[in-house]
Amino acid sequence: MRKLILYSPLFKSAARRIRLRQPRLPTPPPAVQCLFQVRRRRPSLPKPCSSFSFPLRSVSTTPRDTEEDPFPDELGKEEMEKEGLVIAEWEEEDDAESEVGDGGDGGGIVLQNVPWGEHVLSIAREVLEEFGKDLELFAFKTTPRGYIYVRLDKISNEYGCPSIEEIESYSRQYNKRLDEEGLKGSIPNELALEVSSPGAERILRVPDDLDRFRDFAMVVFYVEQDDCMINSKEKSGVFLLDSLDTDAENCSWKLADVRENRNPLSKGRPLSAKQKHWRLKLPFQNLRKVTLYLGGLSD
Repeated sequence: MRKLILYSPLFKSAARRIRLRQPRLPTPPPAVQCLFQVRRRRPSLPKPCSSFSFPLRSVSTTPRDTEEDPFPDELGKEEMEKEGLVIAEWEEEDDAESEVGDGGDGGGIVLQNVPWGEHVLSIAREVLEEFGKDLELFAFKTTPRGYIYVRLDKISNEYGCPSIEEIESYSRQYNKRLDEEGLKGSIPNELALEVSSPGAERILRVPDDLDRFRDFAMVVFYVEQDDCMINSKEKSGVFLLDSLDTDAENCSWKLADVRENRNPLSKGRPLSAKQKHWRLKLPFQNLRKVTLYLGGLSD
């Protein structure tokens, strides 16, 4: 899927356009949920950044030198001028299911062997150092067509979501550095940039994110082995983290009080006493994928 973005050729850097994208987030506890709802209705209050992902996109319009560009136009787009605006297509990321280390919701670094990938990654990290240790690079991806995708994680935020001001400030500084390097000829002049937060679909990092998001129900994809450690089955469930032992590299889970774990014939009833005492102990290596549950507790 492609999206059109408009920017003015009169400025060295593209005018930035912010698109609010609201991913589904785990339903917070009642007190927090109420506070979020009030903030959404009252624009005068700070926006609940933790409930949104803010992709901020920009396209460099730094003029090319008359000499031959050492990096040919990798965007492959035809630009048009109409009433003083240049129209450029935006290529969305693939809608494929997220995987650990995919450079998107799975986190990690993916450069796809582009010759300028390592350089723009080092610049991204240098700019991030100016924001202190509270902001981290969750994911970074470059594409052969000249797109840079950056996902920033805010450690102190309950959902890991930076504020819109932080994303805009980072994008502005990073874009400035890209313009400078483009003028030197060390990277292509025409690179498209998107800066966002991971969103609720993020794949949690084991073990660091397990304790960090322990107040939320999680969808756990795991391998269960028999007592002889011969046969194994891949299973999944909606759990709450019960305990975490990083030294022994294992974790214990309990059933989350959600619709998927209740008896469908007992509508409205909570978990039984037997279900509440059920525990599942798994070594880290048996966890295939862990994501946040997008429903709510006691939904």
